[in-house]
Amino acid sequence: MIHYDLRCDEGHGFDAWFASSKAFEEQQEAGLLSCPHCGSASVERALMAPAISGGRGREPVHSVAAETGSAGAPVAAGGGKGQQVATTVPAPLLEAMREVRKYVQAHADYVANRFAEEARRIHYKESDPRGIYGEASREEIKELKDEGIEFQPLPVLPEDFN
Repeated sequence: MIHYDLRCDEGHGFDAWFASSKAFEEQQEAGLLSCPHCGSASVERALMAPAISGGRGREPVHSVAAETGSAGAPVAAGGGKGQQVATTVPAPLLEAMREVRKYVQAHADYVANRFAEEARRIHYKESDPRGIYGEASREEIKELKDEGIEFQPLPVLPEDFN
């Protein structure tokens, strides 16, 4: 699943989850997306900041990967303790975020700080496609992005800051 921040031509911002970037593009081209505020069908992806922790070096960023499509390329997600979380997240959305994280943890292999290495092995078909999650540094996440290995943040929850 991929989470996108979206914006309509009237400037309203909202977000949505998609099975893949291709699924987003197909729905957009078919005119199936609309703004929940004004109903406009002119919807684009908004600029999103990556969800990575502040700091230097190997400070971990929690990540997740899952096989996608026929290519078997992993899609990674991360969420670390250095991030801000909105305190006004509606309860149903917060519960859905918890369910996403719970699902990933139940159905993917935890690879600790070997996340970048394992994501590459899956992407380049040196390892069997499977869901993984773990930690990666800011630099490792940039390198994965540069290599075309997609990633998204694992939902960051209020309890992550306790």
